[in-house]
Amino acid sequence: MSGYLTINSKKITTRSFFEMKQRGEKIAMLTAYDFTMASLIDNSGIDCILVGDSASNVMAGNENTLPITVDEMIYHARSVKRAVKRALVICDMPFGSYQISREEALRNAVRIMKETGVDAVKVEGGADILDTVKALIAAGIPVCGHLGLTPQSIHKFGGYGVRAKDKAEADRLLADAQALDVAGCFAIVLEKVPAELAAKVTEAVSCATIGIGAGCQTDGQVLVSTDMLGMTNAFRPRFLRLYASLSTIICDAINRYSEDVKQSAFPSEEESY
Repeated sequence: MSGYLTINSKKITTRSFFEMKQRGEKIAMLTAYDFTMASLIDNSGIDCILVGDSASNVMAGNENTLPITVDEMIYHARSVKRAVKRALVICDMPFGSYQISREEALRNAVRIMKETGVDAVKVEGGADILDTVKALIAAGIPVCGHLGLTPQSIHKFGGYGVRAKDKAEADRLLADAQALDVAGCFAIVLEKVPAELAAKVTEAVSCATIGIGAGCQTDGQVLVSTDMLGMTNAFRPRFLRLYASLSTIICDAINRYSEDVKQSAFPSEEESY
C-alpha cells in the first residue's frame, strides 16, 4: 500500500492474521515506542506495530532488553496505542514479568492490557512457559509467541548468534512452535533461525509466523523501525535492510539549524511576531 490510509481502512485484528496467512498475504510489522513514530507507521498502512522491549536499547540506551520494567513498557505502549487507528498493536512482556509464576504473569498481562489498550502481548519461550501461555489465552488475552533467538535469554545463550542450527535444537523449536499453536497463540516470531527451518515451522502451524533473520518463507516480517530507517549506525546485522539513512539527514538538519542560530539567520523577520 502506498501513501496514507483512508478513513475507512479496516482495523487489523488477531483474526486478520489467520485470514492473511490463509490467503498467502504477507504481514508487515515494525516496532514503535512513541506517539509520533506510531502515527507515521500506522498512517503508512503497516499491519502490525510491536511495542518491543527493544525500547530498553533504542529509547533508554541499555546494553540489552533485560532492564526495562512493566511500568516502562506500559508507558511506551500507551503512547503508541493513542496514535494507532488501524494496525494491530502488540506489547512485549518484559523480562521477569512472566517467568516467576503463572499468577504473576497473568497479573502483569492484565495490567498491560487494561492500562494501555493494546491488542495482544508477546512472550519469549516454548514448552517452559506453555502453562503460562494457556493461562493468558484462557483469560482472554491474545498471545504472540517468540522462538529462536530470544533476547531475554541472552546470558543463557552467551551471544546473539543464529539459533537451531543443529538437529536437536531445530526439532525442539518445531515442537515448541506446534505446542504454542495448539495452545492458541495467534502468531509466533521466529528470530535468527535458518530459513529452511522457519519455512518448515510456517508450514506446520496454523498461526502466523513472523520472521526476523529467518528467511522469506515466513508469513510476515518484523524489523526495528529505527534500524531499517538508518537512525543509528551501530547495528548492522545481516538480516537488516536499510530503507533510509535518516541519521545523515537528521544530523545535517541539526547542523544547519545550529549554524543559522549562531549567525542570527534564524528566526527571520517572517518567523518573528
